[in-house]
Formats: sequence, structure tokens, C-alpha cells
Amino acid sequence: MGMKCAILNCAVAAFAGFFALAPAQASNVAQSEEALELLEELRAPDQPRWQRIERQIGRLWSRSGSASADLLLQRGREAMERGDTSAAIDHFSALIDHAPDFAEGYHARATAWFMDGRLGLAMDDLQQTLSLNPMHFSALAGVGRILEDIEAYDRAYRAYKAANAIHPHRDDVRTAIERLERRLSGTEI
Repeated sequence: MGMKCAILNCAVAAFAGFFALAPAQASNVAQSEEALELLEELRAPDQPRWQRIERQIGRLWSRSGSASADLLLQRGREAMERGDTSAAIDHFSALIDHAPDFAEGYHARATAWFMDGRLGLAMDDLQQTLSLNPMHFSALAGVGRILEDIEAYDRAYRAYKAANAIHPHRDDVRTAIERLERRLSGTEI
């Protein structure tokens, strides 16, 4: 674990100031009125349709506005489903080259980097995702996961809490918050 922490020190240090970032670069799709309305609905703790709303948000965020970019996203996701992270990274990198302001391209590649064990690169792409779409609850949860993996527990806790504030229905995020609350309070897990 010590070597992994040393390798990721730069990425984590660069990311440490994330929560102070202004959402000035948020993409138009991410901040569209439709997306904001859906996020507001999702935020309701007693929302019975949260899974449907989550899917609608995912579909909206996956629209780049370019047929070729959407095709690259689709091909990358298909490669991920096959377990071919190398091909997925290639497709997502081409997507990012084609549409550098498309947050979902960075998020998709971050997932591929993570699956390939390249946590620093995943963290970089998650940071870019969040600079383009600060409401990206899955990216925030991904940040929490990586920070928890490298034992930056207090930062992981803040990332999970930020994700939960946007999307309070994800069991994995709530479980992570509870786990980290116990750890940070000194209670054994």
C-alpha cells in the first residue's frame, strides 16, 4: 500500500483543492435546465422514482451533441463490457480528443483507467469530469473510492458526502459513508 500511496501522492495533492473549485467550466449539457430539474427531483430523500430519474440523467449526460462522439462513447462502453480496457481507453481517448468539453468522455475513461489499476490517471479524469460537470455524482463516488483505496479517509468521506448530497439513494455511497464514519471516529470496522 505504501508504494501505491507514493505513486498517487501527486494526483491526490492536485485533487486536494477540488472542493474549492468553481463550476465555471460546467458543460451546457450537464447544466441544462432538464438536467438541473432531474437533479432536483433526484435529491429528494423520499423520491420513489429515483432509479428512473438516475437513468434519465445518465442518458442526458451521455449526449455529446456529435454523432461521431456518441459512437466513440458507445464503442468504448462496448469494449468495457467485453473487459477490453485497452480498447475502451483508446475509444475514450479519441472521444476526448474529438470533444474535450464532454464530461462523460472523461468519466468513462476514468472508469477504464480504474479497472486497469491506473488510479492516478483515473483521478485526473475524474477531476476533469467534475470541472465540466460538478454535479456528476458517479464521478464524486469514484473519487471517494480511489481516496479510500489509498487511505485518504477524510477526503474520501468528503467526496462520498458530496455525492450523497446530490444523489441520496445509492446504497454503495451510504455504506461507504457509514464505514468511513466508523473509521474516522476510531471505531473498528
